[in-house]
Amino acid sequence: MVTEMKALYEKFCKIEEFLVQAFLCAIVFLVFSSAICRTLKVPINWAIDLSLLLFAWTVFLGADMALRNTDLVRVDLVTRHLSPGVQKALNILWQTVIIIFLASLVWYGVPLSLESSKRLFQTLGISYSWATISVPVGSVLMMISTGIKLYKAVNNPVVKAR
Repeated sequence: MVTEMKALYEKFCKIEEFLVQAFLCAIVFLVFSSAICRTLKVPINWAIDLSLLLFAWTVFLGADMALRNTDLVRVDLVTRHLSPGVQKALNILWQTVIIIFLASLVWYGVPLSLESSKRLFQTLGISYSWATISVPVGSVLMMISTGIKLYKAVNNPVVKAR
């Protein structure tokens, strides 16, 4: 069961990575082509709205990728002088604070998305909720990534310094 979950999570991570890459390429293409067309006096008004929508999703999905793949939130200059036990405790504390912060983004992001349902993208004709829902969805994904790091930190034995 655990290996199946890991395999499923790895597939999800690959899909997420593909979406971030595709969205980023689409944003660049849309903004560039919109600028060219505007110069030629043939504006593509919907391109900016679509790029803003894709940007919102790219930010939060990309943040999840970055959080999962690197140790972004770390002040090694200070912590490397502490004992391994204190380093572990600070790591666990920090991961917990991150999860609490992300939970607050979910808590406030869902009502924001619901309130935004009547607001429309002017040129796309779709609800602005499609952009604002990226906050709680991305935050849940980051909570999962941070939870995995927290699980590893808690279960990792403290290595004594030499």
